[in-house]
Amino acid sequence: MRKIFVEVYAHFSKEGEITPISFVWFDGKTYEIDKIIEKRNAASLKSGGQGIRYKILVRSKMLYLFYDENRWFVEFT
Repeated sequence: MRKIFVEVYAHFSKEGEITPISFVWFDGKTYEIDKIIEKRNAASLKSGGQGIRYKILVRSKMLYLFYDENRWFVEFT
């Protein structure tokens, strides 16, 4: 699976925590993140890369959203 890079809207706290709120898919549609299930440092086993992995729920679908070297990309579970 290749990386699908996306634009992400996120909250950056004064403590430096990053909380993604929504992302823009390649077709221009914006999707709200319903829930962040897990956040951890991890590698992308399907498409390569290392960074912060957010396991998220969007419209009843589980996705992985990665923050890797100041870029965001999505993987489906």
